[in-house]
Amino acid sequence: MDTQKAALFDMAPVRFDGKKLALLDQTKLPGDEIYIEIQTKEDMWDAIYHLKVRGAPAIGVAAAYGLYADSLRFAGKDMAGFREHVKKSAEYLESARPTAVNLAWALKRMFSVIKDRQDLTVETAQELLRTEAVRIHDEDVAACKAMGEYGLSLLKPGMGILTHCNAGTIATAKYGTCLAPIYLGQERGYGFKVFADETRPLLQGARLTSWELNKAGVDVTLICDNMASSVMKKGWIDAVVVGCDRMAANGDGANKIGTSGVAILAKEYGIPFYMFVPTSTIDMDTPDGDHINIELRQGDEIYKMWYKKPMAPEGIKTYNPAFDVTDHRYITAVITEKGVIRPPFSENLRKLMKK
Repeated sequence: MDTQKAALFDMAPVRFDGKKLALLDQTKLPGDEIYIEIQTKEDMWDAIYHLKVRGAPAIGVAAAYGLYADSLRFAGKDMAGFREHVKKSAEYLESARPTAVNLAWALKRMFSVIKDRQDLTVETAQELLRTEAVRIHDEDVAACKAMGEYGLSLLKPGMGILTHCNAGTIATAKYGTCLAPIYLGQERGYGFKVFADETRPLLQGARLTSWELNKAGVDVTLICDNMASSVMKKGWIDAVVVGCDRMAANGDGANKIGTSGVAILAKEYGIPFYMFVPTSTIDMDTPDGDHINIELRQGDEIYKMWYKKPMAPEGIKTYNPAFDVTDHRYITAVITEKGVIRPPFSENLRKLMKK
């Protein structure tokens, strides 16, 4: 692995040394690479809501560590009081971003290790929480590596690849989901040509995806979101790869706003559309995309955030959903750490989750 890429992978979005918890502040990228220390559940909530940490897997890992760190602030010795403290902290953190299923999944998993144990002291319960957070972190690293291998098996050297938003190494514990096969291909001389949608309104494609791919030496071209059809029509795109924040039981997948439009375009142009989904992101309790809660964000992100002065009339009505749902019929295959899943998704996802 070259030094440039090694430096990228050293830049983990979540750092925990056993005592201190720090997050890479992704709102400062690409200009500044700054880590912020997380000491309270309020610090973590703020970091998740304001996208200082983002990407469903990274949010889950960060929240797990955050819940452990907050548990250390409990001063008493009463286990019933400790459980209630941890439960309320988990509920509070979960409210930060409702669409990303890994957040709720990780917090539920963390609480489950102490929920029904009657033999615990506060100290042993805290240690169980620490161990579980580290396990969630390590499992995500392994899952991303596996998805990279499965994803690469679907791609050929020299392909043009379009991606939307950021599902790279800074959106996960390490390596990324949909960008993992691109990194593997880079190591193995595949010579991919990647086109990154800028991803309005928060520009995760411009600020994060193009930054990290360029940092790793990948051939990457930044385009505006409304240019996707143009590069597809020119024949420059052979595959689309995207991440996922929550997948329903029927294969509908919620991802960053604009993903659904890219999927529809890919279908029209006969281009395979691959959604990379860790099994922790598959929500079998949600029947379809209509039941996924879509986060709505402030309108200022659309017309104020990146400008010296507002680019629309003050007080203009806005609609700013953070995600949209791609219907399963537009998804060629779902790539998980357990393998590649193809239609019918309702049947095959159910089989996958029983493994």
